[in-house]
Amino acid sequence: MSNQPSSTTGCPFTGELPTDPAELAALMAQVPATGEAAATGIEAPVADWVTIEDLYRDPFPIYRRMRGEAAVHWVPAVNRYMVTSYAACHEIEQDEAIYSADEHNSLMKRSMGHSMLRKDNPEHQVDRDSYGATLRPGTIKKHWNAIFEANNEKYLAELLDKGPGADFVWDYAAPYTGENLRMVMGFHNATQQDLQRWSQTLIDGTGNYADDPDVWALAKKSSDEVDAAIDEMLPYLAKNPEPSLISGLSSMPIPLEAIRANLKMTIGGGLNEPRDVLATTVWALLNNPDQLAAVLAEPKLHSVAFEESVRWVAPIGMYPRETTKDVVLEGVNLPKGARLGVVLGAANRDPKVFEDPEAFNIFRPKKPHLGFGGGVHFCAGTWIARAQVAQVAMPSVFEKLPNLRLDPAGETIDAGWVFRGMTKMAVLWG
Repeated sequence: MSNQPSSTTGCPFTGELPTDPAELAALMAQVPATGEAAATGIEAPVADWVTIEDLYRDPFPIYRRMRGEAAVHWVPAVNRYMVTSYAACHEIEQDEAIYSADEHNSLMKRSMGHSMLRKDNPEHQVDRDSYGATLRPGTIKKHWNAIFEANNEKYLAELLDKGPGADFVWDYAAPYTGENLRMVMGFHNATQQDLQRWSQTLIDGTGNYADDPDVWALAKKSSDEVDAAIDEMLPYLAKNPEPSLISGLSSMPIPLEAIRANLKMTIGGGLNEPRDVLATTVWALLNNPDQLAAVLAEPKLHSVAFEESVRWVAPIGMYPRETTKDVVLEGVNLPKGARLGVVLGAANRDPKVFEDPEAFNIFRPKKPHLGFGGGVHFCAGTWIARAQVAQVAMPSVFEKLPNLRLDPAGETIDAGWVFRGMTKMAVLWG
């Protein structure tokens, strides 16, 4: 045997192998793995049976099948690896060094610009810190709760005026949360209807995995309108300060491009998330009268129902990440540059974490869900959503709409997978 290291393997063999087991183990640990020996996981199963149409209609049976086979699948229909187990999604959220939010060819970047949600630290934290004063619990309690209560009175009264058979989502939840967001953001030059339209078209862009050109055209139109509205409000609110987001950003050294992108991101998640959680939670309680009775008897359970609803149907059901190196995730090999879909809608129904996970159950043992994300990207609007839905809207809805129930003559439809919520929900009361 040569006294020189192998030029092909780089192995540090300089003579006969040692006979002492400890020395042999130490020596072999220095041998770099190559070829098949380097792989410690399996190749991702290919879920070529998944379609975007099926995901939109009802993704949960798909998630159950995928999760039962492996934590990660390659899904050709969406051109990315979909991660469906709780453990794998949690691992991704806690390690931005390996699982980067700054995805290449991001649909969100194309639709909204390069927002904080598609940045890693330290750039992400700079943008996020600029939102702190407006969204912190103290500001909500001191300023926003009173505004939420006034808006709730207004739009609940409009629902009552429309009478039984009105649509809970579009006649109440959407305008209520849209007006809340308009005021939180500081868009005095827009209406809540503008916020709803901007939100939906921009969100449609971020989920445009079918690459529909009409979807991109509507997203671009809304993006241009938002830019114009921001440009008008920034100098005004710099001279007339208030607790809104645009007002706070007007005095910070944040590039205009970043301000625009972050505010568009907020228009998306800041409206659809509370709107969909509000409607989904009420829908779930109406379908579980024993749980509704418990909530009505103990007002503190409104917050419990809210959290269980977010677990049961995550309003933001999936977000992207990209690997920065070759990695094994929950036993599945992923190459550097792999495009991932972190499927919170699947992770929150993982039976390894939640007992009977497909059921809505406010009495289940309390365990942390991933509905608001985690790690450095934990949703900055979580406290705003909890306040306007669990603290203001839900108690009022069940008080002012006695005997609230679903209208059997109307439609009740839930849909979506990247974003999921109620699309129709006719109700009766009284």
